[in-house]
Amino acid sequence: MTPPGDRHYTVELPASAERVPQIRRIIAAHLRLWNLEPQIPPICQGVAELLTNVHRHIGPDARCVVELRWSGRHLTASVADEGPRLPRLERAAGGGLARIAALSDSWGTCGTPDGKVIWFTRRVGAARPDPATPRVSPRSVPDVVEPAPAAEQPAPAARPPAGPAAGPAVAAGPSPSEASLV
Repeated sequence: MTPPGDRHYTVELPASAERVPQIRRIIAAHLRLWNLEPQIPPICQGVAELLTNVHRHIGPDARCVVELRWSGRHLTASVADEGPRLPRLERAAGGGLARIAALSDSWGTCGTPDGKVIWFTRRVGAARPDPATPRVSPRSVPDVVEPAPAAEQPAPAARPPAGPAAGPAVAAGPSPSEASLV
C-alpha cells in the first residue's frame, strides 16, 4: 500500500547529452509542485551526474528510467539502465558516485535482471505548506484605517497669469515653510 503522502514520478528516456537539461527542468518542475524548492539543485545535479554516467559508460542511445519518490521524509532519485556492470565508488575519482555521495544522505546500486539501478536519498524536513494554505493565521485588519499624516509640502510658486493684460511679473518670495529652512 502506498502511504498517503507518497509522491512518485517516472520517465523513460535515451541517455543522450541533449536530454540532460530537459530532464533537469522536468525534475525541477516536479519538486516545485511538491513544494521542495530547496531540493532542486542537489537532486537535479545528482540525476544529471547519473545520466551523464549512463551516456559515458553505456552509450548515448542507452535507454534509462529516471524515478523520483517523495515519501514525506525522504526524497529518492534513481536512474536505471541496461548496463551490466555495477559501478564502485573507488573508481569515481572525484566525479560520478563520489559526487552523488557528497549530495546525498545515502546512495546505492542494485543489480536488476536487465541491468542496474543507482539511487540516492536525501532526508528532508516537512515540505513548505501549499501557497493556498497560510502558515500563520492572517492578522485582522481594522474596519477603519486612519490616514497617515501628510508630509509638509512647499507651496507651489505663484505664476503670473498668461497674456499681456497681466501686467508686470512680480517675483514671489519663499513660502513661510521654505523661509524657515533658510
